[in-house]
Amino acid sequence: MNKALKDYRTWCLLLAVLAMLVLFLYPSKQQKTPTYNYTFIIDITRSMNATDYQQDNQAVSRLHFVKQTLRELLQKLPCESKVGLGLFTERRSTLLFEPLEVCSAYTEIDTAIGKVDWRMAWAADSNIAKGLLSTLEMLQKSDSSLIFITDGQEAPPVNPNYQADFSAVKGQAKGMIIGAGGLQAVPIPKFDSLGKQTGFYARDDVPHRSTFGQSNLDPSQIKGYNARNAPFGSEAATGNEHLTALHETYLEKLAAESGLAYARLTDLKNLNQALQNPKLATEKVVQSDIRWQPALLALLLLSLVYLPKLHKFRPLFRS
Repeated sequence: MNKALKDYRTWCLLLAVLAMLVLFLYPSKQQKTPTYNYTFIIDITRSMNATDYQQDNQAVSRLHFVKQTLRELLQKLPCESKVGLGLFTERRSTLLFEPLEVCSAYTEIDTAIGKVDWRMAWAADSNIAKGLLSTLEMLQKSDSSLIFITDGQEAPPVNPNYQADFSAVKGQAKGMIIGAGGLQAVPIPKFDSLGKQTGFYARDDVPHRSTFGQSNLDPSQIKGYNARNAPFGSEAATGNEHLTALHETYLEKLAAESGLAYARLTDLKNLNQALQNPKLATEKVVQSDIRWQPALLALLLLSLVYLPKLHKFRPLFRS
């Protein structure tokens, strides 16, 4: 028997070459895998600028954290999955683009998410319930799952007499509400027309109640009440609407009323687990990249060739 063939290193090299050949001949295979179709709607109202997330030991805004997490999530979605993108402010959402396949349009989707900015808002108000309702109506005939990302802070606070009615759209669309932000109230940054931060909103800078329509309070308990000219009374409302925290209970209520699920955004792992809900998945036969398997085997075989400690086993290969 040829001496070279008695050396285990020769066999390792031959098998490594064979593994590399398999890598090029069979780079992929068809297999069933869950795929997803998401339309992400991102809240870009001012409270989303609050910095109550940590990233690389630095405080970052809710909006920044949401964008970064979604960009990382893109890398984990299987091919054949689709992602669409839209924005919410005031009382409605607008769609930037319909869902695109994540592998073929990865750069475009990633760039679009990275460019989302609070200055894209077309109004300063934030009526989240009506915004969610308008979004569900918009996606009612879509096969995409709605992922509505918000901190749940209404500005001004919604008058209970004029709450959104989800009865017509409940169960018509699938998806989730994702709550962004911390549970402790923090100040909301204030910016000038050039986008430079100039401080934080103070108590007198924001409305602490809605003055739309009729008051939900007992008129006898409202100082200075006048049904026509002062339905909310003559005294200015006070509160803590200049501070912001995740309104989790409110978002859970909206999720129940609209037929959606709810999850809180803490990190990528938590978001990934929430979005892998089987109800949001569609099984498809897709081409899966399996090149890593023969490549890993080839690397292991080559490692054995250069591992000195294995030389003591050389006699086992001798006749």
